[in-house]
Amino acid sequence: MEIAQNILLTIATAATPLLIAAMGELVVERSGVLNLGVEGMMVIGAVCGFAAAALTGSPWIGILAAIIAGALLSLLFAVLTLSLATNQVATGLSLTLLGIGLSGMIGEGFVGSPGVRLANIHIPGLADIPLVGRLLFGQDPIFYMSIALTAGVMWFLFRTRTGLTLRSVGDNHKSAHALGISVLGYRYAAVLFGGACAGLAGAHLSLVYTPQWVENMTAGRGWIALALVVFASWRPWRVLGGAYLFGAVTIGQLHAQALGFGIPSQLLSSLPYLATIVVLVIISGNRRLTVMNTPASLGQPFVPDR
Repeated sequence: MEIAQNILLTIATAATPLLIAAMGELVVERSGVLNLGVEGMMVIGAVCGFAAAALTGSPWIGILAAIIAGALLSLLFAVLTLSLATNQVATGLSLTLLGIGLSGMIGEGFVGSPGVRLANIHIPGLADIPLVGRLLFGQDPIFYMSIALTAGVMWFLFRTRTGLTLRSVGDNHKSAHALGISVLGYRYAAVLFGGACAGLAGAHLSLVYTPQWVENMTAGRGWIALALVVFASWRPWRVLGGAYLFGAVTIGQLHAQALGFGIPSQLLSSLPYLATIVVLVIISGNRRLTVMNTPASLGQPFVPDR
C-alpha cells in the first residue's frame, strides 16, 4: 500500500504542471488564439521562479515572479499577433525559442545552486488515511491550485456570461465584433491568463518537482500541454483526465527503468512523447468530432474595421 501511495503521489506531481499549462492554453484557444509558445513561457517561469526564490529565500515570491514572467512573455506574443496581426504559428514558435534562450542566459549563474523547495501542506489526521491520505491532504500548494484552476475554468467557460462571450469570440470573431464585443480585449486577457498559467507550471517544475535549475528543464512539457488541449477536445474536465494519464505514462517509464526491464532507457524516456503522437493520430482519425469541438476562429487574425 505504501508503494501504491508513492506511485500515486509521483503521478500527481508529474501531472500538475501539465494540467496548469494546458488549462491556461485551453482558455487561450477558446478565445480563438493559438499560442505555440507554451514551452517558452514555462521555461522562463521556471528560471525566474527559481531565481527569485533563491535570492529571497521565499518560494512564494518565486511563484509570483514565475507568474509575472510568463504573463510578460505572453504579452509580447499578444502585441505581435493581436495588435500587429502577425502569424500566430510563427510567432508562437519564435516565442518558444526566445524563452529557451532567455532562460539559459538568466539561469547561467544559478546552475548547481541549492533550490528552495515549496513545502507540502499536511493536514493532521486526514493525511494519515491509508493510500489516499497524502495524495489528497498532504500535497504541495500548487497541486491544490491546479484542481481549483480546473474547477474555476469549467465554471467560468460554461456558467458565466463572460465565459460565454469569450467562447463566442473564439467561434466567430466577426459576429462578436458586430455585436459590440471587444474581441481584442477578450483575447488579450485570455493570452495573459495563459501566460500566467504557463509561468506557474514552470514554477512547479523548479520549486516542487525538481527544486533546482537545469537548462531546458521543461523537456517538452509545453508541447505535451498543447497536445492535451486537442486531446481533451477543448473541455476542461478532459484536460484533467488527460494530464493524469500523461503523468502516469511519465512516471511509468521511470519505474520501468528502476525495475531493470530489458528495454533501452532512451526508448522508455521517449514514451510520453510517443504517447502524445499516438493520441494525436487517433484524434485526427475522427475529423467530424475534431471540427465540431474546435473553436471556429482558432488561429485566424482579427483586424477590426476602421
